[in-house]
Amino acid sequence: MSFSDLLRLGAAGLRSRPSRAVLAALGIAIGIAAMTAVVGVSASSRAELHRTLDRLGTNLLTVGPGSKLFADEPATLPVEAPAMVGRIGPVTSVSATGRVSAKVYRTDRIPAAQNGSIAVVASYLDLPATVGAVVARGVWLNEATARYPAVVLGAVAADRLGAVIGQPVWLGDTWFTVVGVLAPVPLAPELDSSALVGWPAATAELGFDGYPTTIYTRADEDSVEAVAAVLANTANPAAPSEVEVSRPSDALAAGRAADDAFTGLLLGLGAVALLVGGVGVANTMVISVLERRGEIGLRRSLGATRGQIRAQFLAESLLLCGLGGVGGVLLGIGVTSAYALTQGWPAVVPAWASLGALAATLLIGAVAGLYPAVRAARLAPTAALAAP
Repeated sequence: MSFSDLLRLGAAGLRSRPSRAVLAALGIAIGIAAMTAVVGVSASSRAELHRTLDRLGTNLLTVGPGSKLFADEPATLPVEAPAMVGRIGPVTSVSATGRVSAKVYRTDRIPAAQNGSIAVVASYLDLPATVGAVVARGVWLNEATARYPAVVLGAVAADRLGAVIGQPVWLGDTWFTVVGVLAPVPLAPELDSSALVGWPAATAELGFDGYPTTIYTRADEDSVEAVAAVLANTANPAAPSEVEVSRPSDALAAGRAADDAFTGLLLGLGAVALLVGGVGVANTMVISVLERRGEIGLRRSLGATRGQIRAQFLAESLLLCGLGGVGGVLLGIGVTSAYALTQGWPAVVPAWASLGALAATLLIGAVAGLYPAVRAARLAPTAALAAP
């Protein structure tokens, strides 16, 4: 028999029992859809991460105080640290924030113990440009508002306070007017739950001591590692061991690695579902052989060889799994696209995932159909025709 004859014969066997074929193919489709969707969502998330880093850059470094070796009190950065960091050759921009010992509330009637974990920080005016922050509503601080009781809220802080532009909030012991709200800042998530005020206003209104707690530094892409190596000595020459240097993009990559570990677990669950589907196909084919012994005996009597009988049932199993695999891949692509759309990500399904899924279904079909095909081929024509 030719290859086209085998396909027609296998398709005829499936059409004779459509309900059973659909249910068996559905088991395969569910496993393949799960694996394709997991890979697709992971790839889409990774593509979004790369797109975010391409937009925000991987050349942002942060400098903060560590801890003293032989004392319980926290270390501090010198007041001159931002200016000293700015003198490093490959550094393109520097900004800083300083933690203020004040609390912010919606009104002055809220008990002091309820602060909602919102940090109050003094900020340089060039902070958004350095960290890649975007003002979602209102405006950022300027030379004028930085000297007066004006505040810009991070995205989380604004939600917790229920603040709107122009509304006053009780900050420290003074009413500050909300002039802006930031969008979430991926490379500086600590700003999302912060209330940012101007450096001069923090000093005059809130008793800020002027010590920076975080210095944000942008460097040339080719010199990031070299700049990171000298930042501690530059920011605090007297005690470089009390300085912590980090790269926010590395934290995002680490989060992506944690997601990859979770993806591996989901892929394992998808593989289990695929295995269960393969067992269902094998069961379907074994029952098909038992029910079609008369057909097998008749074909053998008319001259069909054992090899042709094996090929017939193996072709049915491969077609059954192939249909389930194609349906599963399409379903997985649909799930990935829908999820990526809701998250605002680019929808990405690697070609190797689709092709690998189809190859896996054919392998499952071959393994699942091998025993039923061999069993069918071993039936003697007289015994098969005599079967009820």
